[in-house]
Amino acid sequence: MTTTKPDEGSVRKIPVLPRTIAALVAIGGITLAVLYPAESYLWVKAIHVIAVISWMAGMLYLPRLFVYHCAAEPGSVQSETFKVMEQRLLKAIIDPAMGITWLAGLWLTWQSAAYMDGWFHVKFLAVLILSGAHGYFSKAVRLFAQDRNEKPARFWRMMNEVPAVLMIIIVLMVIIKPF
Repeated sequence: MTTTKPDEGSVRKIPVLPRTIAALVAIGGITLAVLYPAESYLWVKAIHVIAVISWMAGMLYLPRLFVYHCAAEPGSVQSETFKVMEQRLLKAIIDPAMGITWLAGLWLTWQSAAYMDGWFHVKFLAVLILSGAHGYFSKAVRLFAQDRNEKPARFWRMMNEVPAVLMIIIVLMVIIKPF
């Protein structure tokens, strides 16, 4: 049985369709929000929730891929496959979802004046930390792609909990609004 290594170009190819859909959703949402702010509030809120779910799904899955990638021998077919999976997950799902989440979230905050509430400050801080974790995971994708990961699988298992804890804080703040 012969296995072949994916060509070097395949690591960087990202499907165009998810990015195109994300761009169209963002443009359509922004257009509706500007032209009809009162009528579009619930639509923008729905888009925000969908984007948050997509962002969180990716943020919870990516460190799991890192755990499995750690066990793969650098340069092996398995390692090269993980590189492609990580890159596509980041560029086709996580990055666009985060962008839409931020755009819609900022607009909703402005429209509802939630920025004046204490619960929102805690939520906003948690979202900033989540965005920082996103950046850290993006850096990790680059390091794995260069076979330069220095973190053990145990570290990535623990990092897998960071988005989950932040998600719990964010949801509690939004739903319960404790202060």
